[in-house]
Amino acid sequence: MKIDNIPLAELVNPVCKIAKQAGLEIMRIYEEGFEIEEKQDSSPLTSADLASHRLIIDSLHDLTPNIPILSEESSAIPYSERSTWSSYWLVDPLDGTREFIKRNGEFTVNIALITNQTSSLGVVYIPVQDICYFASKGHGSFKQEQNKPANRIKIRNSTPNNIPTICGSRSHAGESLRALLTRIGKHELISMGSSIKMCLVAEGTADIYPRFGPTSEWDTAAAHCVVEEAGGMLVDTELKPLRYNTKDSLLNPSFIAIGDLNDAWRKILSCD
Repeated sequence: MKIDNIPLAELVNPVCKIAKQAGLEIMRIYEEGFEIEEKQDSSPLTSADLASHRLIIDSLHDLTPNIPILSEESSAIPYSERSTWSSYWLVDPLDGTREFIKRNGEFTVNIALITNQTSSLGVVYIPVQDICYFASKGHGSFKQEQNKPANRIKIRNSTPNNIPTICGSRSHAGESLRALLTRIGKHELISMGSSIKMCLVAEGTADIYPRFGPTSEWDTAAAHCVVEEAGGMLVDTELKPLRYNTKDSLLNPSFIAIGDLNDAWRKILSCD
């Protein structure tokens, strides 16, 4: 597959570099201090979100000038225009702004390439740890820690009966998650912010990450590719794969990132 006359696999390294450069900008502001604003939806916005956004937008324009870009910080593009895009970059310049403000390190830079409503390339960078997860369709998923060589990652096989490890949102829990945990029974729970949770499923550290409640398409797109290329799935509550840019709203339905969607898991997840 070629995107803007560049083979898909050849885009991965430049996009990882862009994500890391954005991470450096974020860390500079993280260490120097920042002011917090409030967006129209009452979610927080910092100067780090905006600095990362500007760097990523400019860099992606230079890399692939003919591919449109949709970022959380420039999302007011009507569906009438977006619906004509066969490929586009989908960006969350700072996923986990609340975690950034809390200074717990659980925030990421997310850059995805969407082609035909699916995530075909994804980069998730954790600035505080200098860890980069990346994947492209047909080429596998990888994790690079600091300056070490990247290692291929894979999901682990599991069932609800063998004490699964479940990721939950540190900032967003609720009755639906508690009801699912009750159905599963004995388990281990990892509370974590941002798209790191999906990457833990991709690398086999966790078995499943259920998310009940609002998220936006830029929250999931990059890690979606990482999960799928590691052998897992990202599905809605009807166990159908998530798709992108299919409607006017940019909100996702409730979803589940899972490594091994076998019959045992299907039975648990299909319960009302």
